[in-house]
Amino acid sequence: MYITNYRRRFNAVFILFFIIFVICILRLLYIQFFRSQYLNALANKQHNLFVEIEPRRGAIYDSTMHPLAINISVDSVYASPKDMQEDKKDNAARRLSSILYLDYDSVREKLSRKKSFVWVARKITPEQSLKLRAEKIKGIGLIKETKRCYPNSYLAAHVVGFAGLDNSGLEGIEAKCDQYLKGQPGWAIFLRDARQNKLDFGQEMMLPKDGNDVILTIDEVIQYIAERELDKVFKHYRANGASIIVMDPHTGAILALANRPSYDLNNYSKSSKDDIRNRAIADMFEPGSVFKIVTACASLEENKVKETDRFYCENGAYYIAGHILHDHTSHGWLAFSEVIEQSSNIGTCKAAQVLGAPLLYRYIKLFGFGNKLGIDISGEISGMVRDLRVWSKTSITAVPMGQEVGVTALQLVSAISVIANGGQLMKPYLIKEIRDKYAETLKSFSPVLIRKVISIDTAVRVRNILTGVVEKGTGTLAKMDSVKAAGKTGTAQKIEGRGYSHSKFMASFVGFAPAEDPKIAIVVVVDEPHGSYYGGVVSAPVFKKVAEDSLKYLNTKQLPVGLEAK
Repeated sequence: MYITNYRRRFNAVFILFFIIFVICILRLLYIQFFRSQYLNALANKQHNLFVEIEPRRGAIYDSTMHPLAINISVDSVYASPKDMQEDKKDNAARRLSSILYLDYDSVREKLSRKKSFVWVARKITPEQSLKLRAEKIKGIGLIKETKRCYPNSYLAAHVVGFAGLDNSGLEGIEAKCDQYLKGQPGWAIFLRDARQNKLDFGQEMMLPKDGNDVILTIDEVIQYIAERELDKVFKHYRANGASIIVMDPHTGAILALANRPSYDLNNYSKSSKDDIRNRAIADMFEPGSVFKIVTACASLEENKVKETDRFYCENGAYYIAGHILHDHTSHGWLAFSEVIEQSSNIGTCKAAQVLGAPLLYRYIKLFGFGNKLGIDISGEISGMVRDLRVWSKTSITAVPMGQEVGVTALQLVSAISVIANGGQLMKPYLIKEIRDKYAETLKSFSPVLIRKVISIDTAVRVRNILTGVVEKGTGTLAKMDSVKAAGKTGTAQKIEGRGYSHSKFMASFVGFAPAEDPKIAIVVVVDEPHGSYYGGVVSAPVFKKVAEDSLKYLNTKQLPVGLEAK
């Protein structure tokens, strides 16, 4: 009896252990064949630390290799909540929020996460780094990262643009050339022990590929001159906005481009969309009398009018197509050259009637109005030129003097450059070269001819007329002592509701210098100046000062007053 019970117990225990053994074998087989990849990945994650190595973002330089955008090394703050004691997290959050100027609740929430790594703040100031190091908060560490820095702050802000926290371009050249500037990140995998401590040797590594440098056509000195004078007129006339572009008329290279209001590239997050908007290429406006250069070129090119042809300007009031066209000053008989010099609306209208609407429309399009010019930066608009089929009976009186059309400052400076360079419409451009970190040129950009617009003979004839505008016409405040300049004034009423405002104007001036051998073309546009609003009074003096100092710099390489202290 005893032996029988013993055997039964023995068999029961044996069967139990056998079943357990079979279950273990099955479990091992399941793990081996169905869970091996998952567990292997989990082990790698626990014992291998993957670190992304950030590449150096390429720098941006002006045409003389002065830096406009560079990188600096800064600290970023991270936390390891798992390594922190719960009762000390409240105090750590208070200290961090005080030093880093962060919301306490936000910091406390990050410290509550069940993670080994959490970003607390990225790319902090050196002062904040020193304070944090002195605090020696357990579970809080610093990692070196690179931060985009703009040495000149506001200078060329709308050209250079800015890069975000992750060093990706968001505006301007930073965004347009992001593919060249950004580079490719590298990586490294480090072994960790059972306590998650990083060992001193790496298992695998791939070095990052640094970004390339971008060299612009912008000249830092001319940019400074342009911004200095634009800032003065913007503040003096309490304007709503202002733009200036300085261009090499023979190549289309932009030497300076600026807008007001502007913003600090190193503190772009506090700027409004209005500050960041590149008005020079993104704002459309009726140009007013500066547009008369198109009518003049078309009339002379088609031999419809000569400089000496005389037009009766109706003593300032001309009844046509059911409405009265006015001049700002009463004139009787004027030669066509005098019509442009004195900016007579009536004389220009009569010349356009001789030319005819189809030819006028054709030359407007030839000059590039109504289409994008293709500048190598984002934000350019095409402006507005209505199709000839929808012109009204009064369009032939309005369009020749710059109404019923919408243009940009970039289109105006390109148009005046046609006259300056002998009749060619050049594609405007800002990017000169792409270079690698060893200063080897990877890609270069050359002037591009869009099309021939007028003959050299016509360009010279219109150049002489525009010289008269500055010497004895509406643009005398653009007259320089050392060299002759050529240009055209413009004063345009802004559209308000269904009509034109009598209190809001666009004051503009386009010109080039020296008149006989143009080196620079300039457009100045001031939006809603207060006090005075005529282009010849508001914008022409800006042209004069910018042209004088820029030509002096180009001829002698002598820095203008004020720049030496930079």
